[in-house]
Amino acid sequence: MTVRPQRVTFRLALADPDEAIPVVLRLVASAGGQLVGLARDATRATEGTVAHEVNVELTGDASVESLAADLEDVAGIKVLALVDEVLAAHERGKFRVELARPVRGPDDLALVYTPGVARVTQMIVDDPTAATRFTTRGNMVAVVTDGSAVLGLGDVGPLASLPVMEGKVMLLKEFGDVDAIPLLVDERDPDRFVDIVARVSLGFGGINLEDIAAPRCFEIEGKLRQRLDIPVFHDDQHGTAVVVLAALMNAARVVGRDLSSLRVVIQGMGSAGVAIANLLMSAGIEDLVPVDIDGIVEPRRGAGTDPIRRRVARQGNPRGLTGTKDVALAGADVFIGVSGPNSLTLDQVRTMSEDRIVFALANPTPEIDPDLARPEVRVMATGRSDHPNQINNVLCFPGLFRGLLDAAATEVTDTMKVAAAHAIAAVVGNDLAADHVIPSPFDRRVAPLVAAAVAQAARDEGHVRPGSGGSRREESATALREAALRSIERGRDARTAGSR
Repeated sequence: MTVRPQRVTFRLALADPDEAIPVVLRLVASAGGQLVGLARDATRATEGTVAHEVNVELTGDASVESLAADLEDVAGIKVLALVDEVLAAHERGKFRVELARPVRGPDDLALVYTPGVARVTQMIVDDPTAATRFTTRGNMVAVVTDGSAVLGLGDVGPLASLPVMEGKVMLLKEFGDVDAIPLLVDERDPDRFVDIVARVSLGFGGINLEDIAAPRCFEIEGKLRQRLDIPVFHDDQHGTAVVVLAALMNAARVVGRDLSSLRVVIQGMGSAGVAIANLLMSAGIEDLVPVDIDGIVEPRRGAGTDPIRRRVARQGNPRGLTGTKDVALAGADVFIGVSGPNSLTLDQVRTMSEDRIVFALANPTPEIDPDLARPEVRVMATGRSDHPNQINNVLCFPGLFRGLLDAAATEVTDTMKVAAAHAIAAVVGNDLAADHVIPSPFDRRVAPLVAAAVAQAARDEGHVRPGSGGSRREESATALREAALRSIERGRDARTAGSR
């Protein structure tokens, strides 16, 4: 597996650059690093020294601190500073609040604050749906977490999850032009967590739950959906499911099969596994067998099986399979792993059908080495960026929230998720191949197509805010016209009252 190099910039003061630079290069090489840039920095020159910036890539177990110490030990070399690329990218956070319009003087202030703002406030009093158009609520999502299941780090707590939540905010803005802020909730009781989020939800057009451990995440999402009239979407569950479905739609085309005819095994019944199973069944797959570390998940099995997992077991597995994972895999067409590293063997893969499809999505180490499995399967996908067919949630959630907000949707349904999957799959088009069943996360066609498909599905199902209309321009015209009529009516009432 390829490990991304660590890039560091050393700022050095050199007494004699001609003598020192070859020594620097030798020390970098002996540390297992590679020089990627060297430049003189005149702004940091001091009397008797010349400043240089040295950009280095270190791989494997190479230590930045050890290299810095080695450089310091050389006469004529002084380390002024070292800048870690990762830390520099996160310094003081990864997003900022920007103004939609400038405030340059009294006239601007009168428009955006008092007295002008009072008109908008009164509009919302008269009609709360006006907040969707005339405040940030119409384009604002809360990224909410308790920090209990952060990436592969586990339960790090809400504060340590903030860099990850900021990353989510960045992706929503970059790919979907959706504004978002992180909400870190320091509460582990599901009912109290739900109550906290519900009480601060009025300023948002959607809730993106993130990195909340199962099974608590199921309860939290379900209760928030019942309580709120805005979309609630747990990306770890449903974003993964949508992208998996999109990739599987195209993988089925590669092997010449109808999606509904596939026999699917899902390994891992955490939040992602349950959501994938539910969405695949909504999309028409009937023969789906869930497995976990104890084997096939069956409705009758007691230990380690909560009601949500038992419901998945009842709805799938039409052949009534029981026993180990080997039983489930025999003759299966598709393996989808959202579990742990190195938990699928090549011998087990070989027991599957001839047109086998393997999605090994554990990250960073998949259930089976992709290079080992690829010659044995028709389609191979992972969650990694250094292999073809990366299953990446960024293909889903920015466009999905863009569509939900555009339609002023009140909830997220399976129909909307399936529509999003179809839109993602369609981007591949005629470029379909075994190593290209899913677009790149950086394909800028994806988010607009997903947004349009989701917004249309929301309107078709009628899950939109009353009075939201169609396009944003139509909404604006309608809201302005109604506001003007109410303003005229209030003026008429005030004149009538004053004449009495």
